[in-house]
Amino acid sequence: MQKLLKTVEENMELALDALGRNFGKLRTGKASPAVLDDMRINYYGTPTPIKQLANVTVPEPRTIVIQPWDKTILADVEKAILAANIGVTPDNDGSVIRLPFQALTEEKRKDIVKQVKKLGEEAKITIRNARRDANDEIKQMEKDSKISEDEQAKFMKDVQEITDRWIKEVDQSIANKEVDVLSV
Repeated sequence: MQKLLKTVEENMELALDALGRNFGKLRTGKASPAVLDDMRINYYGTPTPIKQLANVTVPEPRTIVIQPWDKTILADVEKAILAANIGVTPDNDGSVIRLPFQALTEEKRKDIVKQVKKLGEEAKITIRNARRDANDEIKQMEKDSKISEDEQAKFMKDVQEITDRWIKEVDQSIANKEVDVLSV
């Protein structure tokens, strides 16, 4: 039974980790290299992440600098950034690409907060699904007479406590990200 509780805990932790990664990809007015995570460049026939082909730095809070080790891919990097539609126009000077992030308008910030809440709700749904799966397994064990009714109630209570704790973590992450997005 401890194995089941451990699995539930791990699944819920994965949901929170995924939420953190998704938050990193949101544009908040501050430069974050995470916006480049999903971008791939066709490098010698292989789709390769930008971070494996270049040095990516954030020298200023609103600027990302991409310095490819192979200067011949500058145009490809620029095309990939434009195609990704991240709301930034790349500035290519022939040796590096600069991504200047503009300050967000109040309306854009509110839209991002809506995205944050939507991502948070998706994480909560994943956590609740893990709870449902665990509860179904516990009910089946009781039905198969592997555990007693009292044990079933205790284990379901344990699963609910774990769920409540992870939902609270998600709520805290949402609140922190909202503060981050709304701060000018």
